[in-house]
Amino acid sequence: MKKYLLAIAIGAASLTATAQSAADLFTSAPQNIFPLLDRNTRLDMVDYFKNGMTTPSQNQLDGRSAITEMTPESITVKMTDSSAIQLVELKGSKGNIIALISTVATPGLDSNIRFYDPDWKPLPTETYFTKPGWKEWLTESGSKNEANVTMQVPFMLASYRIDPSTSTLTLTNNLDKFLDKALYDDLSSDLKPSLTYEWTGKGFKVKK
Repeated sequence: MKKYLLAIAIGAASLTATAQSAADLFTSAPQNIFPLLDRNTRLDMVDYFKNGMTTPSQNQLDGRSAITEMTPESITVKMTDSSAIQLVELKGSKGNIIALISTVATPGLDSNIRFYDPDWKPLPTETYFTKPGWKEWLTESGSKNEANVTMQVPFMLASYRIDPSTSTLTLTNNLDKFLDKALYDDLSSDLKPSLTYEWTGKGFKVKK
């Protein structure tokens, strides 16, 4: 009985030791994942944030980077004046998944998302998320006016964010920051302001 309890205790300790926070994943990532920030700089950034300091760190472009938000499951970093990343650890049905959102200002914010396993091996994006097309972005009136919308708007600009407390992914329509105001006002009723996706453990699915 004692041996059995000891084995359970050792197993639990092992799981605890190998558990990784978002900060751990951020600092242990290969250099090619965050080419602007070497590992020592990332370690300093985490220490600064944990100690309540807003000190920015110099990146490889001689610019300044800083962590702006951090929870056990998520970390958000302002990489440059016009770009940011959000790293979120998601609970998958066959092990944890890292979601990495990269956002740039164009000037409207525009994002993409990639996925990795806990060892930072790339996973196929299409397995976990399908980027929405016009069909998903158009309102009921927009569906009836699709030809006009797609003629006026060559592409969608949307920023992504995952709420670490719910693992909900929200895509926000940012065309109002890019299009002429009069044009956007004319098209706004045809376009949804945002799209929401739920994490199922196997991927992000549109929230009903």
